[in-house]
Amino acid sequence: MNQGDLLVTETVILELAQCRRSAGAGVRAPIVATKGRNGPGAKGAQEGGDVTDELKQLPDAVPAGAKPAGEIRARWAWVEAEVWTERMLTALEQGVLGGKWFSLMDKVYALPNLRQAFAGVKANRGAAGVDHVTVKEFERHLEANLEKLSRTLRDGSYHPQAIRRVWIPKPGSREKRPLGIPTVRDRVVQAALRAVLEPIFERDFAAHSYGFRPNRGCKDALRRVDTLLRAGYSWVVDADLKSYFDTIPHPALLARMREKVTDSKVLGLLEAFLTQKVMETAERWTPEEGTPQGAVISPLLSNLYLDPLDHAMAVAGFEMVRYADDFVILCRSEAEARAALERVQGWTAQAGLQLHPVKTRIVDATQRGGFDFLGYHFERGKRWPRRKSLDKLKDTIRAQTRRTHGHSLPAIITNLNRTLSGWFEYFKHSRPFIFADLDRWVRRRLRSILRHRRGGKGCGRGWDNVQWPPAFFAEHGLLSLSAARALACPSSRR
Repeated sequence: MNQGDLLVTETVILELAQCRRSAGAGVRAPIVATKGRNGPGAKGAQEGGDVTDELKQLPDAVPAGAKPAGEIRARWAWVEAEVWTERMLTALEQGVLGGKWFSLMDKVYALPNLRQAFAGVKANRGAAGVDHVTVKEFERHLEANLEKLSRTLRDGSYHPQAIRRVWIPKPGSREKRPLGIPTVRDRVVQAALRAVLEPIFERDFAAHSYGFRPNRGCKDALRRVDTLLRAGYSWVVDADLKSYFDTIPHPALLARMREKVTDSKVLGLLEAFLTQKVMETAERWTPEEGTPQGAVISPLLSNLYLDPLDHAMAVAGFEMVRYADDFVILCRSEAEARAALERVQGWTAQAGLQLHPVKTRIVDATQRGGFDFLGYHFERGKRWPRRKSLDKLKDTIRAQTRRTHGHSLPAIITNLNRTLSGWFEYFKHSRPFIFADLDRWVRRRLRSILRHRRGGKGCGRGWDNVQWPPAFFAEHGLLSLSAARALACPSSRR
């Protein structure tokens, strides 16, 4: 082909590309016309994708049968609208060229995104970090603080501050677990980063993953477990990942991120968060693995790292239900459960993770013993709060019903009702005797307060039960768990 023919051919290709851009509504799906001398660094459309040195014949921007923009927006109603435009959402559903996104950093530091990120941080009412700046103090000069964040993110001068590490008790245990508290400004940036990245990965996350995902939660995971148990999947692999959040290998995690994100500034920001210095008393150290519990971005990263396990188990035909690092695999036979456990052991070893040697086990849920999952205990076709869940509730109520409590009885009951109603909403599908026992225990605590105020000692008993019967506390507005359960689950007798 001579030079004149080459010029004509290129002109036709470029005109065709322009026509397709003009005809399409929503996402730009360009045709990339390149010569043989074009290198791999050539740029494509801003919304993502890789460019090769061959002519790509791409589909129309909105192919026949594509869903209207309004339907796409409805399916992704939870995303930040200031970040995820109609064009980007269409690209998200149809898939970007090469399956990779770039030029995302400008979405992270956009002021509308940072404002929305701060709103989320404020709603969580977290504590101050190592700089001692509270959410309230940050808000006093909100626009100035956000503009500074935006500027430093844009010019590359932003660096995360150290994480303040505290140790909090594990429910029903004497052990403690670490909690990382980033500064308010770092939590804002992490929230803004998550708003950009989460939809990209959420699109392909497995259906049986329920933890820290939009429009999903513990109750959905529990319903799935209950459905499988009723369907005869009674052999259960009760798995426990040892120190999961603290042991995720950074290089492997970043490699997972690079499978869909190629923006070097975003990847660099993410790596900076993973390697933030940790401050505990006067010491500092830089973690080489893990993602700190308490960081805004951690739930997304933890789901991202375990997502290949989700898909591997689904492809193998196993019924796994996962909430963050807590998961069970429900099987129809012991042999199937052992095969599932063997597959998980192989995957975790390759991924640099470790199953807890004592807590990971295979159980027959139709026999005595059962298994715990997300606060519930499942055994022989029934379910009730696990021991640690009950202990945690009682510890909270004990703190609210000390005999020396100086508040009035109505004030104490009002505070109690908030605790009881929240706990009941989660555990209302438990066996009825649980609620009757708790009702009696709570009334006994309140009788002890009244007895103490009359100069008596010890727990409420004997005559106290007569002068302060259940009707007395009902008249003062105390929530009855038994009555609430009867109204919420009238057909259940178990």
